[in-house]
Amino acid sequence: MAQWTSAVGATQLGRLLTSQQTRPAGPGTRRPPAYRALADGIRMLVLEGRVPVAARLPAERELALSLAVSRTTVAAAYEALRTEGFLESRRGAGSWTAVPAGNPLPARGLEPLPPEALGSMIDLGCAALPAPEPWLTRAVQGALEELPPYAHTHGDFPAGLPALRQMLAERYTARGIPTMPEQIMVTTGAMGAIDAICHLFAPRGERIAVESPSYANILQLMRETGARLVPVAMSEGLEGWDMDRWRPVLRDAAPRLAYVVADFHNPTGALADEDQRRKLVDAARSAGTVLVVDETMIELQLDDDVTMPRPVCGFDPAGSTVITVGSASKAFWAGMRIGWVRAAPDVIRSLVSARAYADMGTPVLEQLAVNWLLSTGGWESAVQVRRAQARENRDALVAAVRRELPDWEFAVPKGGLTLWARAGGLSGSRLAEVGERVGVRVPSGPRFGVDGAFEGYVRLPFTVSGAVADEAAVRLAAAARLVQRGAGGGVEAPRAFVA
Repeated sequence: MAQWTSAVGATQLGRLLTSQQTRPAGPGTRRPPAYRALADGIRMLVLEGRVPVAARLPAERELALSLAVSRTTVAAAYEALRTEGFLESRRGAGSWTAVPAGNPLPARGLEPLPPEALGSMIDLGCAALPAPEPWLTRAVQGALEELPPYAHTHGDFPAGLPALRQMLAERYTARGIPTMPEQIMVTTGAMGAIDAICHLFAPRGERIAVESPSYANILQLMRETGARLVPVAMSEGLEGWDMDRWRPVLRDAAPRLAYVVADFHNPTGALADEDQRRKLVDAARSAGTVLVVDETMIELQLDDDVTMPRPVCGFDPAGSTVITVGSASKAFWAGMRIGWVRAAPDVIRSLVSARAYADMGTPVLEQLAVNWLLSTGGWESAVQVRRAQARENRDALVAAVRRELPDWEFAVPKGGLTLWARAGGLSGSRLAEVGERVGVRVPSGPRFGVDGAFEGYVRLPFTVSGAVADEAAVRLAAAARLVQRGAGGGVEAPRAFVA
């Protein structure tokens, strides 16, 4: 019986390999043999999770034709991968990807490192900060005081606790968006909200338009629901959406959904202006596309000179086009898995009905904690702590990267938690691989794109400061030098680092 669980076609594999562009070799630099370069490229795709483990690879002849290389080159590359443990083969069943014994399976998303791994590794993979104390402790204590009446019920609130739905509706109304509790559903984080929306509106095979780049975990969630992703390029730097690209995509591809981050976009940090918001809502309405707007970063304005635009849903007074998703995870703490959806009442009813076959509901105690924060002023105080942390971290990281990696290019965002950096002509995938060996974990650009885009980028979150930010930049610079020299193995293990 075959040991593979999925397959990668020759054309798709060729496109992924072609995306791995690196800086041209300088004088005196020895290029690896063609078979070695091919083996390294496939190994990198497996380590990044862009080609799944146990995926059947194309036959040697088929891949050779697609890549315009000799079959001998492909055969030698496959043999090298088998020797290294990244490929297994069986006569009659073909060849499929693997990982060597003792290696962790590659993560498809951006999961944080376990705490025990942080002694020698600086984790720039996850854009999340420690909890803003004392507000977490106070919120949990307040929730415990409010819990007894709910403990006498079944505890199942598919749409969310009425008190929290009311509070969230009042906050939208205070922002100039009249909202009823019937327009709110509380979810298990923003990921839970978007998963429910995708299953309701975009069943397997439907098109979803996404910004390019976009948030890696959401892209992976949509792939796993069977969606066909249609990328729409962002404007350069921090200019937000390019409406000249959005209009033809919405008109010609007619996607069922479009997913966007208007406020301090992840990963670029861009803030869409009011004109872009109005035009995108109008274009989506004309195309019959439901616009899913992720507001998880909206509270993280880091500079005082920013005037926040109206929410995107403010340009959709009838509520027929825009679904808004919010969360406590970025503005407060990632461990507080509370998200919410704001939409028309009939959409909320459909989402609640469909939820019975998924997670049933969101934990009551955490809902009570968020409600305590919102109703006591604790939320605003905690967000001020969070902004101060993120601002300090951003400034320290920017200074360190500019000092250690002066040829890297980026625009400094005025909010959010991430810096989107062009890595001086180097491969982001190789930087990620070598970085882990020198003690810094960083996600490469292709995780945030579709079909291998953004190979020359990395995302750097505002999660470290002071001496840790300095050391992170030093390690990134060391990884960059190794990538420039074409280093393969033998990288010295990182020393333990204590801030």
